[in-house]
Amino acid sequence: MVADALLIASSDEFSNWMTINDTIMGGSSTAVCQVTSKGLSLEGDLIEENGGFVSCRSPALSPPLDLSAFLGIQLDVEGQGRTLKFAISCGDGFTRVTDYLSGGLRWVAEFKTLKSGITQAKIPFDSFKPTIRARPVRLPIKFSANSISQFQLLHSKFGADGNSNLGFRAGKFLILIHSISAYS
Repeated sequence: MVADALLIASSDEFSNWMTINDTIMGGSSTAVCQVTSKGLSLEGDLIEENGGFVSCRSPALSPPLDLSAFLGIQLDVEGQGRTLKFAISCGDGFTRVTDYLSGGLRWVAEFKTLKSGITQAKIPFDSFKPTIRARPVRLPIKFSANSISQFQLLHSKFGADGNSNLGFRAGKFLILIHSISAYS
């Protein structure tokens, strides 16, 4: 029998997460991830021009997580009413097509947050779509929950579909991830 939920990260378990902002592609947003008593904060100033994204990413998981007994990911997040994206790195099962795609294939889903308080976002695995650099990938590849190797939370001017994110707001922000779990 599988537990109803599996806690993946909370509190000090976020200690090795790192910040990745649009500065890697010429942008000028500033943000920092840091562990707090409530979880992982992502705080800074988001600039839309020349990039328009900020994020926190987990270290590579070795060995990869097998979450195939679960239905999806639950995030407990304070997001100031913004629409955020959650990305997962994993294999694609038996075809191994993802091994040959350069540019960092991620499986991405977006979710809306409340203006205040904690949002409990449940994202089913089947709602994650393959993406490279904010652009959807139109290949017959399959998400594989049995080989998850990394997680990333993003706030970007681009939505999961590659179009404009209607929940995007430039300027100063504070996003707090209380926990990440797998749910069944």
